[in-house]
Amino acid sequence: MVPIRSLGENHRARIAEHLLTLSQHDRYYRFGFAAKDEQVRAYVAGLNFDRDEIFGIYNRRLKLIAMAHLAFSSDSRVSGSSEFGVSVLEPVRGRGYGGRLFERAVMHARNEGVTTMYVHVLSENTAMLTIARRAGATVVRDGAESEAHLSLTPATFHSQMAEMVEEHLAQANYQIKAQAKQFWDTYAGLQRAWMPAKREDHLN
Repeated sequence: MVPIRSLGENHRARIAEHLLTLSQHDRYYRFGFAAKDEQVRAYVAGLNFDRDEIFGIYNRRLKLIAMAHLAFSSDSRVSGSSEFGVSVLEPVRGRGYGGRLFERAVMHARNEGVTTMYVHVLSENTAMLTIARRAGATVVRDGAESEAHLSLTPATFHSQMAEMVEEHLAQANYQIKAQAKQFWDTYAGLQRAWMPAKREDHLN
């Protein structure tokens, strides 16, 4: 299982780092235009963690390597709609992270009572369109842009429990990674402090 966790306000800086790492071509796919750094920062600053849902995948160094933004049409999600956007860093593409983030977003949207999920992408973004089609979405192409819409089935006890378990496991996985990173960062710091002292003793 790929640990996918919900991201909150305390992850805003890492979200910015992730998106700023994207190349101009990747930003073009993610936002529909080659967003400049200041536009990316404005997007991150405007994220509404109370209304929308942000999902992320972290590696063992706590680098955000993939993330998705599930934007809701209104504060009242029941019988509403949502829009999905995703980005994956180039070194880890081809591992199915985009598809898993889409599945996670669909599960959450269903459990929130959303009836329709939309994906607005450039028509040349075949990877995202393939993910949407595999999920059963209807894709309508309008020149350079395409829109996929997926009708969601009502939540079930199983879908609600599955999301709870998945989020719990992802949170636990994140904590383990955070503790391991803290240990190795401390160890590296001690090594850096010890090496100069060792060289000084050797010279004396």
